[in-house]
Amino acid sequence: MTEQQLNEAIESLCRSKAEEFRLIGYEHVTGADIWECVSHKYEKNGPPPLHQLVNDILSLKANQFMNYMTISAYRGSRFE
Repeated sequence: MTEQQLNEAIESLCRSKAEEFRLIGYEHVTGADIWECVSHKYEKNGPPPLHQLVNDILSLKANQFMNYMTISAYRGSRFE
């Protein structure tokens, strides 16, 4: 698998998780929002092993996502 194929697969997984959240009522969630929520914890230590990244995306719960989005909006990082 090339790096481009890997990136496309991760983007697709994020879009699928966003679609799942839209189905339960979070209408404006995008794949980029999911990626931001999952990837922020790897900023200090670098990228995780692939299996951990996939597991983090798949196991993301709506309440975890909303907590992250609320905190990041409060801090202003999403709107600067």
